[in-house]
Amino acid sequence: MKKVFSMLTLVAVFFFGAATVAVAEEAPAAEAVVEEAAAEESVVVAEEVVAEEVGMHQALKTKFIEGGAGFMSTVAFCLILGLALCVERIIYLGLASVDSGKLLRKVRSAWDEGGVEAAMEVCRNTRGPVASIFYQGLSRYNEGVETVDKTVASYGSVQQGLLEKNLSWISLFIALAPMLGFMGTVIGMIEAFDKIQQAGDISATIVAGGIKVALLTTVFGLIVAIILQIFYNYILSRIDALVNDMEDASISLLDIVVEKTKVAE
Repeated sequence: MKKVFSMLTLVAVFFFGAATVAVAEEAPAAEAVVEEAAAEESVVVAEEVVAEEVGMHQALKTKFIEGGAGFMSTVAFCLILGLALCVERIIYLGLASVDSGKLLRKVRSAWDEGGVEAAMEVCRNTRGPVASIFYQGLSRYNEGVETVDKTVASYGSVQQGLLEKNLSWISLFIALAPMLGFMGTVIGMIEAFDKIQQAGDISATIVAGGIKVALLTTVFGLIVAIILQIFYNYILSRIDALVNDMEDASISLLDIVVEKTKVAE
């Protein structure tokens, strides 16, 4: 009887160990299958995203070509030139921006140590319209405070004109792009009605192509105008900020000039 129990115990231990080994072997296999499925799903999603991006680019390219080479090329020309001018203005305004408060402290310190010539040297070695206005004003210091005030105001107007350079061309391209698009639309509609006249019948298949081309020129013209308008408004905001900074700094410079004039007297 003891031998029977011993045999049953050995059989149970054997089967339990085999089941444990089988489960341990199946768990990594199941995890590998899950990981493989997840990797395949991520690859599929990535391929769909790339296909969507390529599809959108290809669709824009196709619609641009369908719009016709004549008016679409002029609209693209407006976009290229307008963006070039916008980038040039943004770079110029970025270089024109300086810390006017720091410049005023340097001017005052240099004036205290070496006189007006030292202050002018600081302005000469500093870039930007604020430093240029300071230099022109300080160069008239010996002619009196009133002369300095007039010089600062006059040269401030000159610097503002330099900041606003080429903005008229950007506004021209903003207005020109949709006008060219509308002109392409009108010409496309005329061509569509010519086809109706030649066919002697009003059919959607006859006029659909011409109307589609006509509307594409308008769409792309409006897109160009919207893009350039965003950049134009951003540039105007930067110019307004610089002009306000120039005016505040000029007032502070005049205060320094008045103070130094009283001390000299």
